[in-house]
Amino acid sequence: MRDDICTIPVSEVFEQPDGCPICRMRDTVEEHMIEYILGDAMMEPDVRIETNKTGFCEHHYHEMMGRRGRLQLALMLQTHMEEIEKNIFAKKLFNPNAKKEAEAKKVTGHCFICEKMEWGLSRMIDTIYRCYENDRDFREMFHAQPMFCLPHYERLLAGASKKTMHSYASEFTNDLNRITGEYCKNLYADLSRYCTMYDYRARESGDWGSCRDAVERTVAFLNGRTYKPEG
Repeated sequence: MRDDICTIPVSEVFEQPDGCPICRMRDTVEEHMIEYILGDAMMEPDVRIETNKTGFCEHHYHEMMGRRGRLQLALMLQTHMEEIEKNIFAKKLFNPNAKKEAEAKKVTGHCFICEKMEWGLSRMIDTIYRCYENDRDFREMFHAQPMFCLPHYERLLAGASKKTMHSYASEFTNDLNRITGEYCKNLYADLSRYCTMYDYRARESGDWGSCRDAVERTVAFLNGRTYKPEG
């Protein structure tokens, strides 16, 4: 299949068999969005209107506060707080608690970055199905992936059908099940060995092998996020 502006980013992710490829896609989109919010977005009125209304989730506030660009963030927070004060707490003739609750939910239930990430990731996943259906080289790269995290395994499995892949839906799901099932089995073995290594009878050997980071890898498999220790 001929590469285009949609397929090239997807193919580049699958060229590197290292961890979950969908996590790498998400992380790439997320990084671009955070850099954009703390940079050029300041000068885009349409973006500021959206961020004033929705704000960001706890995870993305935490990510942005750890970066350069605190002034940009402070200016966005300033106008966001103005919007909250105006819509929720300003004295109005008719502003019952039910309306205040509904307005607050509009803020707490949304995140500008999460919503843009979901928009981008959905289209990249659609491209995965299209590439698998039409490109033999891509199918080989998919075969070679070491793992898919459980959330992205579920998402890929849910979207794979005759509608998205007329000829290769069954092969795709078999491939996905094989890769994820084998990884899960090996991960369980490493996690079990990790627990065993704390037995005083085993610690003397000192041979942790591949089980040393089994806890971190298990958490990453279960929730699609790599554990980052504080400090």
